[in-house]
Amino acid sequence: LFGKRSIVVIGGADASREPTINYGIWLSPWKSGLVGWTMRHAHKLLVVDPFFKDDIVRLAKYDGKNIEYVPTGYDASRWHPVGAKEPFVLTVAGCHDRDRMKKKGLDILFSAARELPETRFVVVGVMNHFQKEARKEAPPNVEIVPFMEQSGLLKYYQKAKVYCQPSFTEGLPNSICEAMLCSCIPVGTRVGGIPTAIGECGFLIPYGDVHKLAEAIQSALQAPESLGASARERIAREFTLKRREEALVRILNEAAK
Repeated sequence: LFGKRSIVVIGGADASREPTINYGIWLSPWKSGLVGWTMRHAHKLLVVDPFFKDDIVRLAKYDGKNIEYVPTGYDASRWHPVGAKEPFVLTVAGCHDRDRMKKKGLDILFSAARELPETRFVVVGVMNHFQKEARKEAPPNVEIVPFMEQSGLLKYYQKAKVYCQPSFTEGLPNSICEAMLCSCIPVGTRVGGIPTAIGECGFLIPYGDVHKLAEAIQSALQAPESLGASARERIAREFTLKRREEALVRILNEAAK
Protein backbone atom coordinates (compact mmCIF):
# COMPACT_ATOMS: atom_id res chain seq x y z
CA LEU A 1 0.00 0.00 0.00
CA PHE A 2 2.91 2.37 0.75
CA GLY A 3 5.23 1.23 -2.02
CA LYS A 4 7.52 -0.69 0.37
CA ARG A 5 8.74 -4.20 -0.19
CA SER A 6 7.48 -6.79 2.27
CA ILE A 7 8.71 -10.24 3.24
CA VAL A 8 6.13 -12.61 4.71
CA VAL A 9 6.88 -15.84 6.57
CA ILE A 10 4.09 -18.33 5.88
CA GLY A 11 2.86 -20.76 8.53
CA GLY A 12 0.75 -23.87 8.10
CA ALA A 13 -2.60 -22.21 8.81
CA ASP A 14 -1.83 -19.48 6.25
CA ALA A 15 -1.76 -21.99 3.41
CA SER A 16 -4.49 -24.41 4.49
CA ARG A 17 -8.16 -24.99 3.94
CA GLU A 18 -9.14 -28.18 5.80
CA PRO A 19 -12.86 -28.08 6.66
CA THR A 20 -12.86 -31.60 8.14
CA ILE A 21 -10.70 -30.38 11.03
CA ASN A 22 -11.76 -26.71 10.94
CA TYR A 23 -8.19 -25.66 10.13
CA GLY A 24 -6.78 -22.89 8.01
CA ILE A 25 -7.23 -19.16 7.36
CA TRP A 26 -8.79 -19.99 3.98
CA LEU A 27 -11.94 -21.23 5.71
CA SER A 28 -12.76 -17.59 6.51
CA PRO A 29 -13.97 -15.51 3.53
CA TRP A 30 -12.63 -12.19 4.85
CA LYS A 31 -9.33 -13.58 6.22
CA SER A 32 -8.66 -15.50 3.02
CA GLY A 33 -9.21 -12.30 1.02
CA LEU A 34 -6.63 -10.45 3.08
CA VAL A 35 -4.05 -13.24 3.09
CA GLY A 36 -4.50 -13.86 -0.65
CA TRP A 37 -3.90 -10.17 -1.41
CA THR A 38 -0.82 -10.22 0.83
CA MET A 39 0.58 -13.32 -0.88
CA ARG A 40 0.13 -11.88 -4.36
CA HIS A 41 1.69 -8.49 -3.49
CA ALA A 42 4.56 -9.44 -1.17
CA HIS A 43 8.11 -9.12 -2.46
CA LYS A 44 8.88 -12.56 -1.00
CA LEU A 45 6.90 -15.33 0.67
CA LEU A 46 9.10 -17.58 2.78
CA VAL A 47 7.99 -21.18 3.32
CA VAL A 48 9.60 -23.86 5.49
CA ASP A 49 8.91 -26.67 3.04
CA PRO A 50 8.56 -26.83 -0.78
CA PHE A 51 5.13 -28.49 -0.58
CA PHE A 52 3.64 -25.14 0.50
CA LYS A 53 4.12 -23.64 -2.96
CA ASP A 54 1.48 -25.75 -4.71
CA ASP A 55 -1.05 -25.04 -1.94
CA ILE A 56 -0.39 -21.28 -2.02
CA VAL A 57 -0.62 -21.11 -5.82
CA ARG A 58 -3.92 -23.03 -5.75
CA LEU A 59 -5.48 -21.01 -2.93
CA ALA A 60 -4.23 -17.52 -3.85
CA LYS A 61 -4.66 -18.14 -7.60
CA TYR A 62 -1.42 -16.68 -8.95
CA ASP A 63 1.94 -17.89 -10.33
CA GLY A 64 3.78 -18.06 -7.00
CA LYS A 65 7.02 -16.64 -8.39
CA ASN A 66 7.70 -14.76 -5.14
CA ILE A 67 7.75 -17.97 -3.04
CA GLU A 68 11.12 -19.07 -1.65
CA TYR A 69 11.99 -22.15 0.41
CA VAL A 70 13.86 -21.26 3.62
CA PRO A 71 13.78 -24.17 6.07
CA THR A 72 13.67 -23.75 9.81
CA GLY A 73 16.97 -23.93 11.69
CA TYR A 74 17.71 -25.76 14.94
CA ASP A 75 20.40 -25.52 17.60
CA ALA A 76 22.05 -28.94 17.77
CA SER A 77 23.88 -27.97 20.96
CA ARG A 78 20.59 -27.24 22.73
CA TRP A 79 18.74 -30.34 21.47
CA HIS A 80 21.08 -33.23 22.14
CA PRO A 81 20.96 -36.84 23.36
CA VAL A 82 22.21 -37.94 26.77
CA GLY A 83 22.42 -41.42 28.26
CA ALA A 84 20.55 -44.56 27.27
CA LYS A 85 17.17 -44.44 25.56
CA GLU A 86 14.02 -45.93 27.09
CA PRO A 87 11.64 -48.11 25.01
CA PHE A 88 8.67 -45.80 24.76
CA VAL A 89 6.95 -43.71 22.08
CA LEU A 90 6.74 -39.94 22.47
CA THR A 91 4.42 -37.49 20.72
CA VAL A 92 4.39 -33.74 21.34
CA ALA A 93 1.14 -32.13 20.24
CA GLY A 94 -0.35 -28.93 21.59
CA CYS A 95 -4.06 -29.76 21.73
CA HIS A 96 -6.94 -27.73 23.10
CA ASP A 97 -9.94 -29.31 21.35
CA ARG A 98 -11.06 -32.24 19.22
CA ASP A 99 -10.22 -30.59 15.89
CA ARG A 100 -6.66 -29.96 17.03
CA MET A 101 -6.42 -33.53 18.30
CA LYS A 102 -7.41 -34.82 14.87
CA LYS A 103 -4.98 -32.46 13.12
CA LYS A 104 -2.16 -33.93 15.19
CA GLY A 105 -3.41 -37.46 14.57
CA LEU A 106 -3.89 -38.34 18.24
CA ASP A 107 -7.07 -40.27 17.47
CA ILE A 108 -5.04 -42.47 15.10
CA LEU A 109 -2.20 -42.76 17.62
CA PHE A 110 -4.62 -43.93 20.34
CA SER A 111 -5.95 -46.62 17.99
CA ALA A 112 -2.40 -47.78 17.19
CA ALA A 113 -1.63 -47.86 20.93
CA ARG A 114 -4.55 -50.24 21.43
CA GLU A 115 -2.89 -52.61 18.97
CA LEU A 116 0.32 -52.43 21.04
CA PRO A 117 -0.96 -52.82 24.63
CA GLU A 118 2.49 -53.69 26.02
CA THR A 119 4.08 -50.54 24.57
CA ARG A 120 4.29 -47.32 26.57
CA PHE A 121 3.16 -44.11 24.86
CA VAL A 122 3.62 -40.56 26.19
CA VAL A 123 1.70 -37.62 24.69
CA VAL A 124 2.84 -34.16 25.81
CA GLY A 125 0.86 -31.00 25.17
CA VAL A 126 -2.81 -31.61 25.95
CA MET A 127 -4.23 -28.48 27.57
CA ASN A 128 -5.62 -28.82 31.09
CA HIS A 129 -9.23 -28.12 30.11
CA PHE A 130 -9.08 -30.87 27.47
CA GLN A 131 -7.29 -33.50 29.58
CA LYS A 132 -10.41 -35.31 30.75
CA GLU A 133 -11.83 -35.74 27.26
CA ALA A 134 -8.49 -36.87 25.81
CA ARG A 135 -8.01 -39.44 28.57
CA LYS A 136 -11.43 -40.92 27.81
CA GLU A 137 -10.23 -41.78 24.29
CA ALA A 138 -6.73 -42.95 25.20
CA PRO A 139 -6.05 -46.58 26.15
CA PRO A 140 -4.36 -47.36 29.50
CA ASN A 141 -0.86 -47.59 27.98
CA VAL A 142 -0.95 -43.91 26.93
CA GLU A 143 0.28 -41.33 29.44
CA ILE A 144 -1.06 -37.82 28.77
CA VAL A 145 1.10 -34.95 29.99
CA PRO A 146 -0.16 -31.34 30.10
CA PHE A 147 1.13 -28.60 27.84
CA MET A 148 4.56 -27.30 28.87
CA GLU A 149 7.04 -24.69 27.70
CA GLN A 150 9.60 -25.73 25.12
CA SER A 151 12.39 -25.89 27.71
CA GLY A 152 10.61 -28.73 29.52
CA LEU A 153 10.50 -30.98 26.47
CA LEU A 154 14.22 -31.76 26.37
CA LYS A 155 14.11 -34.47 29.04
CA TYR A 156 11.31 -36.27 27.18
CA TYR A 157 13.15 -36.15 23.86
CA GLN A 158 16.31 -37.43 25.53
CA LYS A 159 14.57 -40.44 27.11
CA ALA A 160 12.29 -41.61 24.29
CA LYS A 161 13.64 -44.08 21.76
CA VAL A 162 10.84 -43.35 19.26
CA TYR A 163 9.16 -40.10 18.33
CA CYS A 164 5.81 -40.36 16.48
CA GLN A 165 4.18 -37.61 14.39
CA PRO A 166 0.91 -39.13 13.04
CA SER A 167 -0.51 -35.80 11.81
CA PHE A 168 -3.33 -35.12 9.38
CA THR A 169 -1.46 -32.05 8.11
CA GLU A 170 1.81 -30.31 9.05
CA GLY A 171 4.37 -27.81 7.86
CA LEU A 172 7.90 -28.68 8.92
CA PRO A 173 7.22 -29.70 12.53
CA ASN A 174 9.62 -28.29 15.11
CA SER A 175 8.91 -31.16 17.48
CA ILE A 176 10.02 -33.90 15.11
CA CYS A 177 13.23 -32.04 14.27
CA GLU A 178 13.98 -31.39 17.95
CA ALA A 179 13.31 -35.05 18.77
CA MET A 180 15.57 -36.24 15.95
CA LEU A 181 18.37 -34.00 17.25
CA CYS A 182 17.96 -35.87 20.54
CA SER A 183 18.46 -39.14 18.60
CA CYS A 184 14.83 -40.28 18.67
CA ILE A 185 13.93 -42.62 15.82
CA PRO A 186 11.10 -40.84 13.94
CA VAL A 187 7.82 -42.31 12.73
CA GLY A 188 5.56 -39.98 10.78
CA THR A 189 2.83 -39.63 8.22
CA ARG A 190 3.68 -38.89 4.62
CA VAL A 191 2.16 -35.39 4.69
CA GLY A 192 3.47 -31.83 4.45
CA GLY A 193 7.05 -31.37 5.60
CA ILE A 194 7.28 -34.56 7.67
CA PRO A 195 9.02 -36.55 4.87
CA THR A 196 11.44 -33.63 4.39
CA ALA A 197 12.45 -33.89 8.04
CA ILE A 198 12.67 -37.68 8.28
CA GLY A 199 14.27 -38.48 4.92
CA GLU A 200 15.74 -42.00 5.08
CA CYS A 201 16.30 -41.87 8.84
CA GLY A 202 12.98 -43.23 10.06
CA PHE A 203 9.61 -44.62 9.06
CA LEU A 204 6.90 -42.97 6.91
CA ILE A 205 3.33 -44.22 6.68
CA PRO A 206 0.06 -42.98 5.10
CA TYR A 207 -2.15 -40.86 7.33
CA GLY A 208 -5.00 -42.77 8.95
CA ASP A 209 -3.64 -46.32 8.50
CA VAL A 210 -3.68 -47.56 12.09
CA HIS A 211 -2.21 -50.98 11.32
CA LYS A 212 0.73 -49.58 9.35
CA LEU A 213 1.35 -47.02 12.08
CA ALA A 214 1.48 -49.76 14.70
CA GLU A 215 3.85 -51.80 12.51
CA ALA A 216 6.13 -48.81 11.95
CA ILE A 217 6.24 -48.08 15.69
CA GLN A 218 7.18 -51.69 16.41
CA SER A 219 9.92 -51.55 13.77
CA ALA A 220 11.27 -48.31 15.21
CA LEU A 221 11.35 -49.74 18.75
CA GLN A 222 13.27 -52.76 17.47
CA ALA A 223 15.66 -50.72 15.29
CA PRO A 224 19.26 -50.17 16.38
CA GLU A 225 19.96 -46.90 18.18
CA SER A 226 22.36 -46.05 15.36
CA LEU A 227 19.26 -45.07 13.35
CA GLY A 228 18.55 -42.41 15.98
CA ALA A 229 22.13 -41.20 15.64
CA SER A 230 21.59 -40.92 11.88
CA ALA A 231 18.42 -38.93 12.50
CA ARG A 232 20.38 -36.47 14.64
CA GLU A 233 23.09 -36.14 11.99
CA ARG A 234 20.48 -35.40 9.33
CA ILE A 235 18.84 -32.50 11.19
CA ALA A 236 22.17 -31.13 12.40
CA ARG A 237 23.44 -31.14 8.80
CA GLU A 238 20.38 -30.07 6.80
CA PHE A 239 18.52 -27.69 9.14
CA THR A 240 21.09 -25.38 10.69
CA LEU A 241 20.52 -21.97 12.22
CA LYS A 242 23.37 -20.70 10.05
CA ARG A 243 21.63 -21.80 6.84
CA ARG A 244 18.43 -19.98 7.80
CA GLU A 245 20.26 -16.87 8.98
CA GLU A 246 22.30 -16.59 5.77
CA ALA A 247 19.17 -17.00 3.66
CA LEU A 248 17.28 -14.34 5.62
CA VAL A 249 20.17 -11.87 5.41
CA ARG A 250 20.47 -12.44 1.64
CA ILE A 251 16.75 -11.96 1.06
CA LEU A 252 16.63 -8.80 3.19
CA ASN A 253 19.63 -7.34 1.38
CA GLU A 254 18.04 -8.10 -2.01
CA ALA A 255 14.79 -6.45 -0.90
CA ALA A 256 16.64 -3.34 0.26
CA LYS A 257 18.22 -2.67 -3.14
